[in-house]
Amino acid sequence: MTGPTPGSLRVNGATLHYEVRGQGPLLLLIPGGAGGAAAFDGIVDDLAAAYTVATYDPRGMSRSTLDDPDAEQRVSEHADDAFRLLELLSPGEPARVFGASSGAIAALHLLTAHPERVVRVVAHEPPVVEVLPDAAEHRALLARVDETFRAQGLMPAMAVFAAGLKKDSGKGAEGEEGEASAGAELPPQAAARAEQTMADLPYFLGRIVPGFMSYVPDLHRLEALSDRLVLACGQDSRGELPYRPAAFLAERLGTELLHFPGGHVGLTTHPDEFGESLRKALSV
Repeated sequence: MTGPTPGSLRVNGATLHYEVRGQGPLLLLIPGGAGGAAAFDGIVDDLAAAYTVATYDPRGMSRSTLDDPDAEQRVSEHADDAFRLLELLSPGEPARVFGASSGAIAALHLLTAHPERVVRVVAHEPPVVEVLPDAAEHRALLARVDETFRAQGLMPAMAVFAAGLKKDSGKGAEGEEGEASAGAELPPQAAARAEQTMADLPYFLGRIVPGFMSYVPDLHRLEALSDRLVLACGQDSRGELPYRPAAFLAERLGTELLHFPGGHVGLTTHPDEFGESLRKALSV
């Protein structure tokens, strides 16, 4: 397998770094949390056997720079970045899109805003907590995270955030933001990403979390487009906060909820099995 072909794309307020591999119909992978294009290292080569696979660093992450580092981050703008990449890499031809966590939120908005550009969207645990009956509790959590971040700094705020995502049993829910602390338990490629993950954590917690977890999806549009949407969760994620919105949406839309190997970051912890599940979901 040859290496990726890198590129850069100028978008509104940012310059995106992206990479392309393989051949065939376009598959755009949108990372979540503090992950960038490297989050897909464990699955991208296998996917590139059947697809032209595009990965990228979302604006403000890793190699994708912001014109204004303090700019407020909005789901609609991140989704527009994904749209611009589709326009560049698959002009006139609808593409497949996979999004994980916050990347899945961007993918949902992309579907509702530009349905003509996507043939299928697979959204893995999008934490759209505003759809839940207890959304007010999660707003309060975000307020506590923000207050702790401002008063005590990054790691105490991350502890508050992780506690808010944990299972009812008390076992913490690990997100992309947890890769650095769990590096010893992860595959070598994932452990090597720990330094970049830590560097992106302040931006993730201070900009992405409040901007994305307050997002309200257009349920009527999603219902109308449900034949193009696959909702997925980690089989080990039951009871964790990121699991619940995907399960709620699947029930609301009358669609099947798929279960992928591992938990919220099964992409990282179970790459081979996760990649196989994704291939099946894309071909449905």
